[in-house]
Amino acid sequence: MSFLSCLISGISLGSVYAIIALGYTMVYGIAKMLNFAHGDIIMVGAFTAFTIVSSLGMPSMMGVLTAIILCTALGVTVERIAYKPLRGASSLAVLITAIGVSYFLQNVVLLIFGPNPKKFQSVVSLPGLKLAGGELSISAVTIITVVTCLLVMAVLTTFINRTKMGQAMLAVSEDRGAATLMGINVNGTIALTFAIGSALAAVAGVLYCSAYDTLTPYIGSMPGIKAFVAAVFGGIGSIPGAFIGGIAMGIIEQMTKKYISSQLADAIVFAVLIIVLLVRPTGLLGRKIHEKV
Repeated sequence: MSFLSCLISGISLGSVYAIIALGYTMVYGIAKMLNFAHGDIIMVGAFTAFTIVSSLGMPSMMGVLTAIILCTALGVTVERIAYKPLRGASSLAVLITAIGVSYFLQNVVLLIFGPNPKKFQSVVSLPGLKLAGGELSISAVTIITVVTCLLVMAVLTTFINRTKMGQAMLAVSEDRGAATLMGINVNGTIALTFAIGSALAAVAGVLYCSAYDTLTPYIGSMPGIKAFVAAVFGGIGSIPGAFIGGIAMGIIEQMTKKYISSQLADAIVFAVLIIVLLVRPTGLLGRKIHEKV
C-alpha cells in the first residue's frame, strides 16, 4: 500500500506541475519566449487566495476566483509592459527581463506580507477516500488536483483545436508574419495566451498550497522551475507533452523521496531530464523544427 500511496502522491504533485507546465509550453509555443516569471504568478495567486480566505474570511471559491482574475490581469499587464516592447529583441534581452519581473513580483509581495511564512488554509474542505479497509487514504485535495488537471487538459485541447481563437494561436505559433498577413491579431493572440497561462498558474498555486500549506514569497520558484523541466521533458510547445512531463516529474520526485533519498530528489529529477534530452533532444513529444536559410 505504501507504493500505491506514493504513486498517488506523485500523480497529484505531477498534476500541479502539468498545469503550470501548460502555461510555459503555450507561451513558448506561440510567443517563442520563456516566461521565467511564471512561477511568481503562481505565488501571487496563492497569496491572493490566502488574503481572501484567511484574512477576509470569505468562502474558498471566492478566493480561487479572485486569484484567477487577478493573475489573468497580471499576466496580460506583464506581457504588455515588459514583453511586448521586446517582441523583436534578442532572446537574451527577453530572458533578462523575465528574471527582472520575477524579482520584482517577489519583492512586492515581500513588502506587503513580510518574510515570515504564512499558514495557507486549504480551499478544499471535503473528506477524502479510504480504500482497502482504510489502509490506503486519498485526500480530497489529491482527487480535486488530478481531476482539475484532466479537465484543464481536455478543455485546453478542445479550445485549441475547435475554436477560431485556438486556430489563430496555432497559426501564430507556425508563422507570425503569415498570420499577420491573414488578418490575425497577433498581439491580441499573444495577450490571450498569457492570460490563459496566468489563470492556470493561479489554479496551480492554490492547489499546490492546499497540499503543502506553507506560504512564502518564494513559494513559486521551485515548482516553476520543475514545471519548466516537465515542459522540456515532454517536449516544450506540446500540450500533451506538458501533461506527460508533469506527471512523470511528480512520480519520479515522490518515488525518489520514498525509496532513495529526499535530499537527492531534485538532483535525480534533473538527471532524468538530462538523460532524456541526450536521447531525444526535443523531449518526448516535441517535434524538430527545420528553419529555412
